[in-house]
Order: sequence, then C-alpha cells, then structure tokens
Amino acid sequence: MLVYLAASTLGHLLWEIAQLPFYTIWPDGGFGQIGFAVLHCTAGDVLIAATALVLAQWAFAPASRRVVGATLVIGAAYTAGSEYVHAVIRTDWAYSQLMPTLPILGIGVLPMAQWLVIPAIALHLAHRQIAAFSR
Repeated sequence: MLVYLAASTLGHLLWEIAQLPFYTIWPDGGFGQIGFAVLHCTAGDVLIAATALVLAQWAFAPASRRVVGATLVIGAAYTAGSEYVHAVIRTDWAYSQLMPTLPILGIGVLPMAQWLVIPAIALHLAHRQIAAFSR
C-alpha cells in the first residue's frame, strides 16, 4: 500500500502541474492560488486513490486483477462525478479552451485519463514491489 500511495502522490502531483494550462486558473490565478490548487487537488487525488484501493481490496481480495479493475473504476467514477459537479454544475473551476471534453457530460478528458494512467502505474509498481519481496 505504501508504494502505491507514494507512486500515486508523485504521479498525481506531476499530472496536476502538467495539466494546469488546461484550466483557467493558469493564466488568471496568482502563484499562491495556483500552488494551493495543485496541493489541494493532489491531496484529494491521494485520498481518492487510497479509498478506491481499500474498497476494491475489501470487495475482491485476493483476486488482484479484480482489485486493479475495481480500483480504476472507483477512481474514474468518483472523478467523473466530481468533475461534473465542480466544472459543469457549480463551476467551481473552469477548463481553458485547450481542454478536450467528453461529449454529453462536458467533463475534461485529461482528469479522466489521469484516473486511468496514474493508478495503473502505481498499482503496477506496488505489485512489482510485492513480487520482489516474496521471492
């Protein structure tokens, strides 16, 4: 779990920084506001990652492929709902013109991709670590 959380934290932090130009906060926000947003979003990402893994392990342990699949589905589902509420309904944040969006929902493609790529990499690294210790 520790390797997964460490990899998730680093991955989500880097992703949040890389996708800043796809949000209006990039040209409009100050350094402090942008820094707070990155840290706040990364902390939220790590909480989602931990919760998704714990729920998946509880439901499907020890079937590792099911745990991986459930972790990705739970994280992506939460992200889709959160993006829809915050970017579409409440407009707590806004996408720049650079952000590709999913038809019908109007949510960003990059946050959804983030929740498929980062957890998959983190789970792979954690699995490799477990396999190395069990040899």
